Amino acid sequence: MERPHSTRPSSLTGSGRPVSYHPEPVKYRAVFFDAGETLVHPHPSFPELFALVLRGEGHDVDPVVLRESIHVVSDRFAQAAEDRELWTTSAHRSKVFWRGVYVKLLGRLGLSPTDELAGRLYAEFTDLANYRAFPDVRPALERLRTAGLTLGVVSNFEEWLERLLESLGLTPFFDVRVISGVEGVEKPDERIFRLALDRAGVDPSRAVYVGDSPALDTRPAESVGMLGVLLDRRGRHPDHAGIRITTLDDLPAAIGLEA
Repeated sequence: MERPHSTRPSSLTGSGRPVSYHPEPVKYRAVFFDAGETLVHPHPSFPELFALVLRGEGHDVDPVVLRESIHVVSDRFAQAAEDRELWTTSAHRSKVFWRGVYVKLLGRLGLSPTDELAGRLYAEFTDLANYRAFPDVRPALERLRTAGLTLGVVSNFEEWLERLLESLGLTPFFDVRVISGVEGVEKPDERIFRLALDRAGVDPSRAVYVGDSPALDTRPAESVGMLGVLLDRRGRHPDHAGIRITTLDDLPAAIGLEA
């Protein structure tokens, strides 16, 4: 589908810093966000928390070495999306999904996976106390709300995301929360985006979607007529053809809000 907005792709300066261009001025009415690695993250990070759990079990693993294998997680997300797996929709499916991720990661680290260790990892990564909002989240949300935009979350996440947002004090920012573990539909299925648009009462041409994955976030959002903004915190997609930012501090300018 042809995109409803005229946009210029992002590029890099000689220093390698990303430069983002916003579309021709359009009066957007709503901005929707992915959750994991966009708004919230395991604390201090997925590799560091993973390593901490392993150390508690007597396994000393360097987070740097673990970070080199972290693509296992994104690869598993991509496979689940391709297979329309619906892994977030029940506690059982979630445990099976994450156990597969943990087993593969442990194998790459030369460790023998056990049900006990996988269970310990699952417990730690579903503990609300082990999550934080990124430092740029609250200022960006406040800026967007001040500008009068409706805000929402559209995320592939278990139902406990509602409790996590509440615990982090983020719930009041979001008029609409569409969580796959509650709704029974997962990105990149276009229905999850349309559901959020319907609840917000917003036409897709007046809506922005911000997420960290081209395949799960920006492309499917754009396919329903929304403006996709890639939040590339880790520099994983330097050649992204659309709007790309590395911090939410740059989001208002990227979507054409006045300074």
